[in-house]
Amino acid sequence: MSKSSTTHQPAPSSTALTRRGLFGLAGASAALAAVPGSARSFGRGFTHGVASGEPQATSVLLWTRFVADAEAALEWQVSASEDFTQILAEGRVTASPNRDWCAKATAQGLEPARWYFFRFIAPDGAMSLVGRTRTLPQGPTQAFRMAVFSCANYGFGWFNAYAHAVEANDCDLAVHLGDYIYEYGDGTYPSTGQTHPSRDLEPNNEIITLADYRLRYATYRADPDLQRLHQVLPMIMVWDDHESANDSWQNGAQNHQGDTEGDWPTRKAIAQRVYREWMPISDEPYAAYDVGDLATLFRIDTRLEGREEQFSVEKVLKGEADPEAMAASIKAFAGGEYLDPERQMLGERQEEWLGVGLAASRARGVTWQVLVQQVLIGKQKAPKALFAAIPDGLPDYLRRRLEAGALARAAGLPSNMDAWDGYPAARDRLFERALEADANLVVLAGDTHNAWSFDLAHKGAKIGVEFATPGVTSPGLESYLGMIPPAGLAGALVAENPELVWADTSQRGYMAIELTPTTATSEWRFVAGVKERSTTLAGTHRTSVAAGTKAQEA
Repeated sequence: MSKSSTTHQPAPSSTALTRRGLFGLAGASAALAAVPGSARSFGRGFTHGVASGEPQATSVLLWTRFVADAEAALEWQVSASEDFTQILAEGRVTASPNRDWCAKATAQGLEPARWYFFRFIAPDGAMSLVGRTRTLPQGPTQAFRMAVFSCANYGFGWFNAYAHAVEANDCDLAVHLGDYIYEYGDGTYPSTGQTHPSRDLEPNNEIITLADYRLRYATYRADPDLQRLHQVLPMIMVWDDHESANDSWQNGAQNHQGDTEGDWPTRKAIAQRVYREWMPISDEPYAAYDVGDLATLFRIDTRLEGREEQFSVEKVLKGEADPEAMAASIKAFAGGEYLDPERQMLGERQEEWLGVGLAASRARGVTWQVLVQQVLIGKQKAPKALFAAIPDGLPDYLRRRLEAGALARAAGLPSNMDAWDGYPAARDRLFERALEADANLVVLAGDTHNAWSFDLAHKGAKIGVEFATPGVTSPGLESYLGMIPPAGLAGALVAENPELVWADTSQRGYMAIELTPTTATSEWRFVAGVKERSTTLAGTHRTSVAAGTKAQEA
């Protein structure tokens, strides 16, 4: 088998939902799906369907939102059948304005590797939509499939990747790697000319206050395809930067201006609070999930928990214009501050937790160690072709960025300091712990809006693979490097970077990851577009790694 292959064949189904059951769930939200977003209000009662997350072998977290005049005690029920003839777990939970009417409860005492149905019942007898969820396997496990998403900007278009994953109905779990929402106001990103005419954003300003963040989530979660995804699959998810503000780190963000937007700790706390209100997720900053003896999924936080501020080539240059002085500054930085051995990406506590977890997973005989996280860990430099092709007429800010990038490349620096590339010592420490554990590492990443596949290495030793998903709607490199044909750009990137096996820099979509005792496979599924609602695929691409080889098949 070659390192990778392109195919248009659908992946085989590994779930068991009946045709009647699938249409039963679909019918419950058909009316919602038919109503234009601009004509909907969030109303009262069960306003945003249902969701589930935090699956374990015998438990799962359930979510809904119920708006009333005052706090409301909701009943929740779990059944093995859609008609709820036998209730297997039940309880009560309160929907309160203090949590924006969002309610979460954990159903326990369930059986491993089993599909369940769940619902909520209001005090007046009104019922929520019926949701479907699944517990994780326990013990010997032969296969597990995940639909992996990132970067869903509401204003750019429809969430067709979510819709396709629901229609395909071949995954056991949804995984979201962040940028579930974006914080910008109207006309920023997307710009006024890029904004889809049917995707009205609320609020229309940049979100800063508690009310702002809540309304933005309410807007996103009213999307019929996102609501449907949550309705039929449990989700494990991490935030990236746009759930708070662009290029966020522990103590600040590029898109946070303290003089006009208040202090960062307050905005950060608001962003975290609202995320945890609206998402089917626990309040734990990081967590592990055992998929039987097949895999351990490590949900980690590379953004807010312990990350130090990103490096910036522009800041290193400090406005210098003389080429020789610029080159000298870049060279001094590359050999000094950039290599700081104490620099943190995860923070000491989380880093130690992950190292111990990798070792413990392998000691239990678990085959795959999977990092559910936000940003690229594979090493990547910009290709020479990018800088050779700088055309006349570019905006000054973009020309300066490209020129600074050329100097950085000449000094051996990577192209994206907001990724693990900007934290080389932290990455080295993680890779060393993975080697010590003899982990079969599979790293999942989002953030860039593009599709990538890396073979990871450390000082000549194979570490594992990285599979990175394209954006659901957020545009990729084609949006501002249109002067280079996408195939040529991807080819130049692969040629320049030894760890990079394959790339696609111009399509939107998601990944379907399949794990078995012998292989880990990623299928990238590219939607035909995002300007019209459709589940049509433009194509797929597959690549695999065999257990124990720690590199994609040659």
